[in-house]
Amino acid sequence: MKMFTLKQLSYYSFLTLIISIGFISCKKTEAVDSTLSSLRVINISPTLSTYNVYLDGTALNTGALPFAGSTAYTTKTSGAYTLKFTTESSIESVLTKSISLNASTYQSFYLINKPSALDVLALTDDLTVLSTDKAYIRFINLSPDASAMDLAKTGSTSSYTTAKAYKSASGFIAIDPGTFTLDLKETSSGVIKAVSESSTFTAGYHYDIIAGGLVSPANDTERPLGLRVVQIK
Repeated sequence: MKMFTLKQLSYYSFLTLIISIGFISCKKTEAVDSTLSSLRVINISPTLSTYNVYLDGTALNTGALPFAGSTAYTTKTSGAYTLKFTTESSIESVLTKSISLNASTYQSFYLINKPSALDVLALTDDLTVLSTDKAYIRFINLSPDASAMDLAKTGSTSSYTTAKAYKSASGFIAIDPGTFTLDLKETSSGVIKAVSESSTFTAGYHYDIIAGGLVSPANDTERPLGLRVVQIK
């Protein structure tokens, strides 16, 4: 059996340490790829219809998306892609949209408007957690026939954000975590137009608060105006 001196053992220990550090560094480099992008898709078209969604022909959902239904984030190489939407029972496109995925970003794509005028709204998701003691909410007005709207915690005399017109969104707002409801208020009158279900907002997480549906539904296949809370990440 070959014996090693203390000096030799020290050398081999040092060499092993250097190799280990190099391996860890390589792994970190592989994990942080600046060419990648993450996307999710949310159905906010104000009807009872459910939709399948495809990215360059590959399905993103495992079940047709209902109203306020969201896919999980999918990671792709940044660049140009095509989103295609179909109804649950058909493979025919009801909307095909060219999109661009930006490097090193999270992005959300919202299916909006009535079936006769479907469109996609794209937003960049800044999921930075500036304080682990806060939850983060973003208000988006996606009701096609609504006027500008404010968002407030039920019972509060102040608003989290104000005067958001159709297809406009606030940035992420830090709030105290807890379980409570939210009020959707018409900016011009201050009248409460909808109240969310009681939702739990957890510190360190991000949420979309979406005004969706229609102020004046034409029939029972169209959804009335309401507030939906969608946890992002």
